[in-house]
Formats: sequence, structure tokens, C-alpha cells
Amino acid sequence: MTYTLSTRHIRELEVRKSRFIAYAIPVEDRNAAMDELRRLRDEHPAATHVCWALLAGGQSGMSDDGEPSGTAGRPILEVLRHHDLDGVLAAVVRYYGGVKLGAGGLVRAYTDAIASALLDAPRVERVALGSLVVEVSYADEAKVRRWIEAQGYALADTTHGMLVKMTVRLPVNMIDGARRALVDMTQGKAGFF
Repeated sequence: MTYTLSTRHIRELEVRKSRFIAYAIPVEDRNAAMDELRRLRDEHPAATHVCWALLAGGQSGMSDDGEPSGTAGRPILEVLRHHDLDGVLAAVVRYYGGVKLGAGGLVRAYTDAIASALLDAPRVERVALGSLVVEVSYADEAKVRRWIEAQGYALADTTHGMLVKMTVRLPVNMIDGARRALVDMTQGKAGFF
């Protein structure tokens, strides 16, 4: 089972005069993570490094952002993996304090920074979402809308043509059951894409 975070968490550490500000941010995918990184760089224009790691549904990545290879991104990624997290961007903003930490010191500093941000962070089970596109008659549209709402699913898009095409966002493991329910509800007239 994998988990994500319900909200962003921030912690700051000082290691031999360098400031390490760790961010653990829930994200949907790599694009959302890159948006968050741009915001962090905008918030911290004077930072020496913004190192990060991402686990998001198979879209993993990491960056040492100028630190010696393997001393920042990889340790941050390993902390995420150790905590069974997915859908999380972990970033550490470093302001250099004038004292070199060496490779081992950097690994420890980045590991400790992100681990401290995750220490009290409440985890929530990560549920993979998918889309189901269903086509129904105008007569069945209101009934299907009520069903979507009652199930707690999200209606992502609706287009009206000869029939009504609705895109529903729901947990991947519920798609087959949703198809069966929609076929039953429409007396077999629902079509799927």
C-alpha cells in the first residue's frame, strides 16, 4: 500500500551555518511537481541549491541541482521510498553558510532535512484515479449525474451531441463496477469509450 500527504509540510534545519528548508508537497504528477519547483525557486531566488526528488505514479525523478552527484536527489528519493510515499515532491532549499560539509555531510543533511519534514506529516492512502467515458441518452443524463454525485465521483467533462458524453473521474479499482452499474441504470443503453 502506498501513501501520500494530505497537505504540504515544511521544516528548517541548520547544519554548520547552512540553512536547509525541506518541503514535502503532495502532487498529482510530474507537471504539478515542476510547477511547485518553479514556485519554490521564485520564493527563494537567493538559494544556492533547490534539490528535489519525486515519486508520482511511476513518474519519478530527482536533481542534485549543482551539489556533488548523488549527495542530494538520491538521498531525498530514498527517504520517500522508505516512507512508502507516492504522489509527493520532496524538495530541499539550501542557503550555503560558508562551511563545506563534504559528500557524507551533504547526504546526512539532505536526508535529515526531508526526514524531519515527514516526521509528523499525516499520511493518507493514495488511490489511483482513472477516467471512464460514458455515453447516455438525454433521458438518462439526470439519473447518471445523480448517481455520480451519490458515489462521490467527479464529473470531469460533459459534451452534448446526439447523445450525452460524460467523463467521470473515479478510483481505478471502481471502473468495472461503475460500468456494470451504468449499464443496469440505463437498461443496457450506456456506451463506453
